[in-house]
Amino acid sequence: MNQEKPSELVVIFALWLLVFASSSQIMVISPILPQIGTQLNISTSALGSLVSVYTLMVGSLAIISGPISDKIGRRRILLLGTILMTCALMMHHFVVGYYSFLLVRILSGIAGGILSGSAVAYIGDFFPYNRRGWATGWVMSGMAFGQIAGIPLGILLASQYGFKFPFYMFALAMGMTSILIWFRIPQPDVELSEEPLTIRKSANTYRNMLKQREIAAAAVAYFMMFMGLSFFIIYLPYWLAESLNASPQLIATMFIVGGLANVLTGPQAGKLSDRIGRKTIVIVSNLGLSLVMVCATLFTKELWLAYPLYFVIMVLVAMRISPFSALLTALVSDSSRGALMSLTVALGQFGFAIGGTLAGPLYTNFGYQASSLVGALAMLVTAGVIHTFVPEPDIN
Repeated sequence: MNQEKPSELVVIFALWLLVFASSSQIMVISPILPQIGTQLNISTSALGSLVSVYTLMVGSLAIISGPISDKIGRRRILLLGTILMTCALMMHHFVVGYYSFLLVRILSGIAGGILSGSAVAYIGDFFPYNRRGWATGWVMSGMAFGQIAGIPLGILLASQYGFKFPFYMFALAMGMTSILIWFRIPQPDVELSEEPLTIRKSANTYRNMLKQREIAAAAVAYFMMFMGLSFFIIYLPYWLAESLNASPQLIATMFIVGGLANVLTGPQAGKLSDRIGRKTIVIVSNLGLSLVMVCATLFTKELWLAYPLYFVIMVLVAMRISPFSALLTALVSDSSRGALMSLTVALGQFGFAIGGTLAGPLYTNFGYQASSLVGALAMLVTAGVIHTFVPEPDIN
């Protein structure tokens, strides 16, 4: 492998491809949930667990992988996670019912947990703080490309050839990512942790982090942020299909619109946060999401209104991702960055899993409006916690 320091563009592309494949393979489930339910005869209330079990595994493995990446280096974690994710996605070929689907999502979640926080932690290792917002914005735009091209293509493949085909496509992209990392991406020259890799030491690392008010607050904010989003987003396509007869093709085009919003907003929000700071952007985005969630069911009475709704949602989501991630990288030293990123990602995934699990029964018994209102409340709490307790690091 070439040990010379790669260019910034090579690093960004490799991490971008990782984010594209890993985010797309989870995002694609929500719009094809009705098809999965029909083909595998799974009840509506149980479908949310196919999303939540993945996030639970991501959260569980993230807690383990964070200290490991601080000890052995980010590159090895990236390689291990991308190879395992490639294999797990290919194993969707063997899905025949609810429990087999649940199993492959557990395996995918294990791989996702290993990868969780690794891309942002690598950015923290490789880029100076005053360029991390810019770099994070471009890397996270892989999610937007997934929405513009990956998710719509996956939805169309699922409608034509069955729900398994999108996972084959993202397995190919993840396999390409692992090859690129193997040959072009070295371990950054940063201080690695000298702590022994034991359960006790790792638990102490997390305990000591959470004793710091700003880190505890950031962790709570991450949890609430993702829990609120899951209440709103998981059953949005299902609600559109049931209440407005939205077709898979229309939902696919809606994701294209959302992806364009992400592309237009994400890198610019990250770049702007490099100049003016992170907190204001993150708080405004959460307040905006709360308002949109409250108004969603009140104003989306016709199908065409779903497009501006989803566009605004993705603008607000993109506004907070890069600035908040960049802010987190500055709260600890290099040797603890992987643990912090994995801790916050884990709590975010736990929040998404809890929200996804509760969203199913809430949607079934009380409707989508109740679920969206709970999501809006969580966004308000998130904004309040960040405003009150999370500091703005020096951006110079």
